[in-house]
Amino acid sequence: MNMFQFLENTAKKHPDVLYLVREQVNYSGFLDLVKRRAATLNAAGVKPGDIVGILSHNIPAFPITLFAIWYVGGTVLLLDTNLTPFEYDNMAQITKCKFVCAEKSFFYKTDKFTFLDIMAEDGDANPKLKPAKLKDSDIATLSFTSGSTGTPKVVPLTHYNLTECAHSLLDMHEYISAGDILYGFLPMYHIFGFAVEILATLEYGAGVLLQPTVNPKEIMADFKKYRPQVIPAVPRLFEVFRNKIIDGIKSKHKWWLFSFVMKNAAFLRKIGLSRLVDAVYKPVLDVFGGRAKLLVAGGAATKPEIENFFVALGLGFIQGFGMTETVGPICISKPCKGRVPFAFGGPTTNNVVEIRDKNADGVGILWVKGNQVFNGYLNNDAANREVFDDRGFFNTGDMVSMDKNGELHFAGRKKQVIVLDSGKNVYPDELEGLFITIPGVKNVAVFEHKIKDKTVAYGVFSVDDNMTIEKLSAAIAHANKKVASYKWVTHFAMTTEDLPTTSTQKVKHHVVRQNLIDGKYPIRKE
Repeated sequence: MNMFQFLENTAKKHPDVLYLVREQVNYSGFLDLVKRRAATLNAAGVKPGDIVGILSHNIPAFPITLFAIWYVGGTVLLLDTNLTPFEYDNMAQITKCKFVCAEKSFFYKTDKFTFLDIMAEDGDANPKLKPAKLKDSDIATLSFTSGSTGTPKVVPLTHYNLTECAHSLLDMHEYISAGDILYGFLPMYHIFGFAVEILATLEYGAGVLLQPTVNPKEIMADFKKYRPQVIPAVPRLFEVFRNKIIDGIKSKHKWWLFSFVMKNAAFLRKIGLSRLVDAVYKPVLDVFGGRAKLLVAGGAATKPEIENFFVALGLGFIQGFGMTETVGPICISKPCKGRVPFAFGGPTTNNVVEIRDKNADGVGILWVKGNQVFNGYLNNDAANREVFDDRGFFNTGDMVSMDKNGELHFAGRKKQVIVLDSGKNVYPDELEGLFITIPGVKNVAVFEHKIKDKTVAYGVFSVDDNMTIEKLSAAIAHANKKVASYKWVTHFAMTTEDLPTTSTQKVKHHVVRQNLIDGKYPIRKE
């Protein structure tokens, strides 16, 4: 089954259920919009086998165009809206992308591909245009997972990978039902947003409330008006919600009552004071609209106190672990007695995990295998040999342990990818490739670091004797402009000494970071 067939099946089961909630478009109507957009793409010259990019915020045209590309037999290149023309051109060249469906605000002059207006009005569907006969083994999406410059890794995901991920999300069945509303402000070009807003909705016959911004006022207004049942977000946003709730309670001088009830809710219910508990909790739950059943966290690790706060309110709280290579959530936390916060569960249906090379504390490297795992990076045999074993297991590069409930706990990152508080990934090798070309820079290490309790991409530069902090700062600022702003290195240290390297001349990032902490690089810009 390919993804368009998946949509057709859901539309047959739930034709009258709202899919695009804000726009009041049901599944049957959405299917019609897809066919009309497919006719537009076909008339524009999109043919089976073409690579077609989508460059758009979370607007209805995104999912409509997504399925329309599959309808005509194309492959979708998912493009991050935060990148630069320099990066988009590189991505198009690497993937041989012919067209990019984008909002006009993203248009720029290029000879690498043809822009198509994703907001253009479609005509009628073409009755002669039939859905392409895509196999489930055909590639459905392409995503860049290690930056867009230098030698990036491109992840092809098949229709089988996507539909199998959707089926595995039935593991959340006790929280989601047909007709429920999932809040959709996670970008759909990111695998987390794609998995919950596209795949989970289709699997359950649920609706998605698309929100293209992260404006808190608009989000709160949406919660009040549409009252979503499922709210996915990065952990940082749940922390913001919790802090705002607590600040609001304190401003009304009711924190003493709320904290007392939260600590003693089980006992109060046991002695017949459930109405008191419900009365205290109601204003808080009303912040989410009063119907929220499930909060889904992904993209980064959630602090235990954040999860505990929402669980105490009676909300379901699921943490997931996944990567683009696994179509997002390949492990999710499951309700169980004595569950330890901060766990991200076990493998979802039809997937298995192994923890290898454990240390004395039971921490080892997470390997995964299953129907969601991709078949290998695009045109990158060397990288594929590094990450797959002869049994088909994929090395995630993440360090984990397992508790008594069989749930996995994140313990660290063997690979050097930096996960910002926003959940966005920054890849050091991409930035190091930009910075090493700066005249006077001998070597550079970029790694994850904390500045005032905020996770940043930090750089340590080994430079010639005549380099100054002012000259280096200007050169870094110039290089930063070639990549998305969230990747920028604005905190760095400078040294004229060589950086510590391995026998193969690879920089020892962990040693450089420890040297920074120990104060061995005093010339800094913080």
